[in-house]
Amino acid sequence: MGGGPSRYPLDMSDDGFHPVFFELHSGLPREGPGDDESTLRALRRCTELPDRPDILDVGCGPGMQTLALLGATNGTMTATDFYQQFLDQLAESAHATGIGERLRMVRADMNELPFGPDSFDLIWSEGAAYIMGITEAFTKWRAFLRPRGYIVVTEVSWLVENVPEEVYRLFYDQYPGVTDIAGNLARIEACGYDIVDHFTLPAESWWTHYQTPLEAKFPALREKYADDPAALAVVEETANEHRICREYPGTYGYEFYIARAR
Repeated sequence: MGGGPSRYPLDMSDDGFHPVFFELHSGLPREGPGDDESTLRALRRCTELPDRPDILDVGCGPGMQTLALLGATNGTMTATDFYQQFLDQLAESAHATGIGERLRMVRADMNELPFGPDSFDLIWSEGAAYIMGITEAFTKWRAFLRPRGYIVVTEVSWLVENVPEEVYRLFYDQYPGVTDIAGNLARIEACGYDIVDHFTLPAESWWTHYQTPLEAKFPALREKYADDPAALAVVEETANEHRICREYPGTYGYEFYIARAR
């Protein structure tokens, strides 16, 4: 989801993205809040994985978490994303680490994943399940899980009871399904899972690998697209999300949800 609800802007070109989206997001370490320490903390809660698990990363983006998972296990990784540039960036990073032989990359729509039943021991998705909606993701992806397999996602969640109007409006316009932690836990359980654990990403996870490098692009893009209102609107929408995130800390965050199929 990135810092707010417009990781995939609504004003899109034929391939599903507004062209300026690529300039904003190309070359970023991550496509949303997160950090390796939190990724590995969540992985450690999946205590009954086989010695060589088959893992699927849905909406992998440039794949920082993909490589963290691959490095922490003896298993195989299948990474999917809709956008080939992210997969190319991941392939380059994997080659540099020397662990790419256990990684397979598949360009795919997360709504129509090309895998058979019982293919994976663990399904992972950081900051992307919202594209489908968390209930739809947990329902559809279960078909790919082996018995008692794990699903781990991060999902934006309200962290306070009274959400400020400006924050609420930001999400309601593009992601009205956002709810609090208890609401997401109930949704996951209703899909047929046992909750293993959950925890909130630390605040610095939003900035170090995502929002700070993304913000650094704003000045040059504002100058480049000063005479292109449509492109400039995408830049300013992203900038506004970052402003709200900075001005309302602790109001919403990404929650790691670790669940196991019943």
